[in-house]
Amino acid sequence: MKSKKLSNKILKSIKSKGFNNITLDPVIETKYILQRSGENLKRFLFSFYDSNGKELCLRPDLTISSALRFIQNKKYRKEKIYYNGEAFRKTYQKKDSIIKNQIGYEILGSKNQQEDDKEIIETSLKILKDSGFKKSVLKIGNVELFNLLINKLDIPKRWKNRLKRYYWNESYFNELLKRLETNSDIDPVFVDTDKSRYQKMRKENQNKIVAGRTFKEVLDRFNMKIEDPRSSSTGKKNTNIIKQFLKIRCPLKEAPKVLNKFFKKNKINIIVGEGFFPLNKNNNKNLKVEFSAANGREVEFYSSMIFSIDVKIKSKFKNFISGGRYDELTSNLGFKKVSAVGAAVNMDLYE
Repeated sequence: MKSKKLSNKILKSIKSKGFNNITLDPVIETKYILQRSGENLKRFLFSFYDSNGKELCLRPDLTISSALRFIQNKKYRKEKIYYNGEAFRKTYQKKDSIIKNQIGYEILGSKNQQEDDKEIIETSLKILKDSGFKKSVLKIGNVELFNLLINKLDIPKRWKNRLKRYYWNESYFNELLKRLETNSDIDPVFVDTDKSRYQKMRKENQNKIVAGRTFKEVLDRFNMKIEDPRSSSTGKKNTNIIKQFLKIRCPLKEAPKVLNKFFKKNKINIIVGEGFFPLNKNNNKNLKVEFSAANGREVEFYSSMIFSIDVKIKSKFKNFISGGRYDELTSNLGFKKVSAVGAAVNMDLYE
């Protein structure tokens, strides 16, 4: 009953901010999920084949369904939409449900990104106020700041791509940092597996073709990965900078000052202005607003601004709303790039 009352309040709040309700297809093509998230997610999908042999699945997430709808409509004009529905994922934990109720709201196809970011935050704060929670925390981060930092560091391009690609996967990202620190550019498992093949290839005709490349090209690439030109001290220095950056957490109004001091101290030419943080002022005395450099790392498709709102229920803080900007989502699905920012409400708050 609590969830139903809360749901009605949330939908009313979103509608009052000028968002239009849409209905999303419960079934989508599996290929779009795999293009975005890879084969690892396939084991969580409820998939099947239609009469033409096309693989389909029940939507595991409503954000992707919304992006596909926008692209397939081919109108490409600004839309403010919201939706309420179910997402379906297999679970391997007895306590978890295969059905997740989701409420989401998005602004798609707009050219004024800063204003859109502010509007999504303001709508989220409207929901928070109307829902009646007393104590809450708004954390804002920005993936773009991390990417700018990585681009400025003196490390090979392949390392920059790796760190940005796996930023969202904290455990693997930490493993990459260990390898960066110790100057190891090759996964130990990969080296052990391919060592015998590598030795055999060295004895073969170097002009022989394999997978579209000569043996010499394959071996040169392998050697390039092993013979990393960085010194171990440089690896340690860059790793320490990354770790220290991800620890930065401060009141939002102090974020530009704190970040600029950090970059100056480490001799990194980045200047941070208020444009990175889409909130002008906080009028809610029960809301704590802070910047967190590592906020939202568990969600892969965010590309710049990212935020979360946690609320206090009994003695614990739980996530209530999370969202951000994901301009790369449609291009990762195989279509043209579309400006997109949105948020989702956690409807399992009381479970």
